[in-house]
Amino acid sequence: MPKQLTWDDADDIGVLLSETHPELDPLSVRFTDLHRYVIELAEFKDDPKKSNEGKLEAIQMAWHAEVLDRTQG
Repeated sequence: MPKQLTWDDADDIGVLLSETHPELDPLSVRFTDLHRYVIELAEFKDDPKKSNEGKLEAIQMAWHAEVLDRTQG
């Protein structure tokens, strides 16, 4: 994924987080930790201050869906 990601790229970020943190249950991750995981991604280029609860929740759900796809698919 050479694309530069922003807070609006929940699905792509979810995929990357599932690859970067396969040991974690996305639904147990606090938003403060999720925020840190996102801004630590090399592909992420957005302003860290532009996140909000809705964007973090969308990323968390995309990450959760990716984990389900990998474990059930």
